Amino acid sequence: MKKAAAGMGLVLGFAILAGCGSNADTAKTETPAATATPAATDAKTSASVVNDNDAFLNAISAKGTWIIAVLNDMTIDQDLVLDGQFTNKDAPARKIALYAQDENRKVTARYTLTAPKLTVNSENARIQGGTFKGDVYVKANGFQLVDGTIEGNLYFSTQEQMDAFKLEDGAKVTGETAVKAE
Repeated sequence: MKKAAAGMGLVLGFAILAGCGSNADTAKTETPAATATPAATDAKTSASVVNDNDAFLNAISAKGTWIIAVLNDMTIDQDLVLDGQFTNKDAPARKIALYAQDENRKVTARYTLTAPKLTVNSENARIQGGTFKGDVYVKANGFQLVDGTIEGNLYFSTQEQMDAFKLEDGAKVTGETAVKAE
Protein backbone atom coordinates (compact mmCIF):
# COMPACT_ATOMS: atom_id res chain seq x y z
CA MET A 1 0.00 0.00 0.00
CA LYS A 2 2.87 2.39 0.83
CA LYS A 3 4.49 1.62 -2.52
CA ALA A 4 1.23 2.40 -4.33
CA ALA A 5 0.88 5.71 -2.45
CA ALA A 6 4.49 6.63 -3.16
CA GLY A 7 4.06 5.69 -6.83
CA MET A 8 0.90 7.78 -7.09
CA GLY A 9 2.75 10.68 -5.46
CA LEU A 10 5.54 10.48 -8.02
CA VAL A 11 3.10 10.27 -10.94
CA LEU A 12 1.14 13.25 -9.60
CA GLY A 13 4.33 15.21 -9.00
CA PHE A 14 5.56 14.61 -12.54
CA ALA A 15 2.12 15.46 -13.97
CA ILE A 16 1.97 18.74 -12.06
CA LEU A 17 5.51 19.68 -12.98
CA ALA A 18 4.87 18.79 -16.62
CA GLY A 19 1.75 20.96 -16.57
CA CYS A 20 3.81 23.88 -15.27
CA GLY A 21 6.43 23.50 -17.99
CA SER A 22 6.89 25.55 -21.10
CA ASN A 23 5.14 24.66 -24.35
CA ALA A 24 8.09 25.99 -26.37
CA ASP A 25 9.37 23.93 -29.27
CA THR A 26 12.51 22.23 -28.02
CA ALA A 27 13.38 20.40 -31.25
CA LYS A 28 15.71 23.23 -32.33
CA THR A 29 17.38 23.59 -28.93
CA GLU A 30 20.79 22.04 -28.41
CA THR A 31 21.35 20.20 -25.16
CA PRO A 32 24.12 21.88 -23.17
CA ALA A 33 27.11 19.82 -22.11
CA ALA A 34 26.88 18.27 -18.67
CA THR A 35 28.50 20.25 -15.88
CA ALA A 36 30.14 19.02 -12.71
CA THR A 37 27.74 21.00 -10.51
CA PRO A 38 23.98 20.66 -11.12
CA ALA A 39 21.97 23.86 -11.41
CA ALA A 40 20.07 24.91 -8.30
CA THR A 41 16.29 24.53 -8.31
CA ASP A 42 14.46 27.84 -8.61
CA ALA A 43 12.33 27.97 -5.46
CA LYS A 44 10.36 30.84 -6.96
CA THR A 45 8.91 28.66 -9.73
CA SER A 46 9.10 25.07 -8.53
CA ALA A 47 6.25 23.07 -6.97
CA SER A 48 5.77 21.37 -3.61
CA VAL A 49 3.78 18.14 -3.65
CA VAL A 50 2.70 17.51 -0.06
CA ASN A 51 0.85 14.82 1.86
CA ASP A 52 1.38 15.80 5.50
CA ASN A 53 0.81 18.86 7.68
CA ASP A 54 4.46 19.77 8.26
CA ALA A 55 5.26 19.69 4.53
CA PHE A 56 2.17 21.79 3.80
CA LEU A 57 3.06 24.40 6.44
CA ASN A 58 6.58 24.66 5.04
CA ALA A 59 5.30 24.95 1.46
CA ILE A 60 2.92 27.86 2.24
CA SER A 61 5.62 29.80 4.12
CA ALA A 62 7.72 32.60 2.66
CA LYS A 63 10.42 29.95 2.07
CA GLY A 64 8.02 27.63 0.20
CA THR A 65 7.16 27.39 -3.50
CA TRP A 66 4.71 29.06 -5.86
CA ILE A 67 2.46 26.00 -6.14
CA ILE A 68 1.45 23.75 -3.28
CA ALA A 69 -0.19 20.53 -4.53
CA VAL A 70 -1.81 18.30 -1.91
CA LEU A 71 -2.13 14.53 -2.34
CA ASN A 72 -4.96 13.87 0.12
CA ASP A 73 -7.51 15.48 2.45
CA MET A 74 -5.78 17.39 5.24
CA THR A 75 -6.90 18.83 8.58
CA ILE A 76 -4.60 21.32 10.28
CA ASP A 77 -5.67 22.54 13.72
CA GLN A 78 -4.01 25.94 13.47
CA ASP A 79 -4.39 29.14 11.49
CA LEU A 80 -2.59 29.07 8.14
CA VAL A 81 -0.67 31.92 6.49
CA LEU A 82 0.15 31.88 2.77
CA ASP A 83 3.19 34.12 2.77
CA GLY A 84 5.91 35.31 0.41
CA GLN A 85 6.10 36.60 -3.14
CA PHE A 86 6.59 33.99 -5.85
CA THR A 87 6.44 33.92 -9.64
CA ASN A 88 5.19 31.66 -12.39
CA LYS A 89 6.26 32.56 -15.91
CA ASP A 90 7.77 35.81 -14.57
CA ALA A 91 4.47 37.02 -13.07
CA PRO A 92 3.54 37.09 -9.37
CA ALA A 93 1.55 33.92 -8.55
CA ARG A 94 0.76 31.47 -5.77
CA LYS A 95 -1.53 28.42 -5.95
CA ILE A 96 -2.91 25.94 -3.46
CA ALA A 97 -3.87 23.00 -5.71
CA LEU A 98 -6.44 20.82 -3.94
CA TYR A 99 -6.66 18.24 -6.74
CA ALA A 100 -4.83 15.53 -8.66
CA GLN A 101 -4.64 15.41 -12.44
CA ASP A 102 -3.56 13.01 -15.13
CA GLU A 103 -1.01 13.59 -17.89
CA ASN A 104 -3.72 15.35 -19.95
CA ARG A 105 -4.43 17.78 -17.07
CA LYS A 106 -7.83 16.18 -16.42
CA VAL A 107 -8.78 16.41 -12.74
CA THR A 108 -8.82 12.88 -11.30
CA ALA A 109 -9.39 13.65 -7.59
CA ARG A 110 -10.37 16.60 -5.39
CA TYR A 111 -9.22 17.14 -1.84
CA THR A 112 -10.41 19.06 1.21
CA LEU A 113 -8.13 21.23 3.34
CA THR A 114 -9.61 22.07 6.74
CA ALA A 115 -8.22 24.76 9.07
CA PRO A 116 -9.76 27.44 11.29
CA LYS A 117 -8.44 30.28 9.12
CA LEU A 118 -6.26 30.94 6.08
CA THR A 119 -4.65 34.38 5.72
CA VAL A 120 -3.47 35.15 2.18
CA ASN A 121 -0.51 37.55 2.03
CA SER A 122 0.80 36.45 -1.39
CA GLU A 123 -0.10 38.47 -4.49
CA ASN A 124 -2.17 36.75 -7.22
CA ALA A 125 -2.87 33.73 -5.03
CA ARG A 126 -5.50 31.16 -5.90
CA ILE A 127 -7.20 28.17 -4.37
CA GLN A 128 -7.99 25.68 -7.10
CA GLY A 129 -9.81 22.41 -7.63
CA GLY A 130 -11.00 21.33 -4.20
CA THR A 131 -12.50 22.61 -0.96
CA PHE A 132 -11.10 24.79 1.80
CA LYS A 133 -13.13 24.47 5.03
CA GLY A 134 -12.57 27.55 7.17
CA ASP A 135 -12.53 31.32 6.82
CA VAL A 136 -10.19 33.02 4.35
CA TYR A 137 -8.74 36.49 4.99
CA VAL A 138 -7.18 38.10 1.91
CA LYS A 139 -4.57 40.83 2.45
CA ALA A 140 -3.03 40.85 -1.04
CA ASN A 141 -4.18 41.82 -4.51
CA GLY A 142 -5.38 39.41 -7.19
CA PHE A 143 -6.99 36.58 -5.19
CA GLN A 144 -8.87 33.91 -7.22
CA LEU A 145 -10.99 30.87 -6.45
CA VAL A 146 -10.92 28.50 -9.43
CA ASP A 147 -13.03 25.33 -9.77
CA GLY A 148 -13.22 25.02 -6.00
CA THR A 149 -15.19 25.88 -2.88
CA ILE A 150 -14.58 27.85 0.27
CA GLU A 151 -16.85 26.38 2.95
CA GLY A 152 -16.72 29.42 5.18
CA ASN A 153 -16.44 33.18 4.88
CA LEU A 154 -14.18 35.12 2.55
CA TYR A 155 -12.94 38.47 3.85
CA PHE A 156 -10.83 41.10 2.10
CA SER A 157 -8.82 43.83 3.81
CA THR A 158 -9.85 46.44 1.19
CA GLN A 159 -12.74 47.09 -1.16
CA GLU A 160 -10.28 47.19 -4.07
CA GLN A 161 -9.14 43.63 -3.30
CA MET A 162 -12.73 42.41 -3.10
CA ASP A 163 -13.66 44.14 -6.37
CA ALA A 164 -10.73 42.43 -8.13
CA PHE A 165 -11.62 38.98 -6.73
CA LYS A 166 -12.40 36.35 -9.37
CA LEU A 167 -14.62 33.26 -9.08
CA GLU A 168 -13.83 31.01 -12.04
CA ASP A 169 -14.97 27.66 -13.45
CA GLY A 170 -17.94 27.13 -11.12
CA ALA A 171 -16.15 28.17 -7.93
CA LYS A 172 -18.25 29.19 -4.92
CA VAL A 173 -18.12 30.58 -1.41
CA THR A 174 -20.76 29.19 0.96
CA GLY A 175 -20.47 31.96 3.57
CA GLU A 176 -20.22 35.72 3.50
CA THR A 177 -17.92 37.59 1.10
CA ALA A 178 -17.13 41.03 2.52
CA VAL A 179 -14.54 43.63 3.43
CA LYS A 180 -13.54 43.07 7.05
CA ALA A 181 -10.47 43.82 9.10
CA GLU A 182 -8.89 40.76 10.65
